[in-house]
Amino acid sequence: MSDLDYRFSRESRLLTPKHFSFVFEQAIPAPSPCITILARNNNEQKPRLGITVPKKKVKNASDRNRIKRLIRESFRLSQHKLPNVDIIVIAKHGIGELSNTNLNKQLEKLWSKLNKRCRQAS
Repeated sequence: MSDLDYRFSRESRLLTPKHFSFVFEQAIPAPSPCITILARNNNEQKPRLGITVPKKKVKNASDRNRIKRLIRESFRLSQHKLPNVDIIVIAKHGIGELSNTNLNKQLEKLWSKLNKRCRQAS
């Protein structure tokens, strides 16, 4: 067992509108057809995550919750590969039709893309 901490604690979350605004001001994007990830370097010792799944894009509450749960889990397992950035994951139209497997595959690709772009920007 490694010494890596795989918890998704309160400190790993973007909680306030101020945190979200900080990312939106100078975001580094990593888009895909169903998901856009925005990131901005932070002064924390780890990456932090915020998620938006608009009701307009995913009507069913159980689908919105499933999507958020999958995003959190993917982030939790990938956070050690990411630089110290604040991340916002924005769901787009069509994400509700993705299977769990396809959503996870897309997220893995986006974490990798984001990792490269953030390292180039710093």
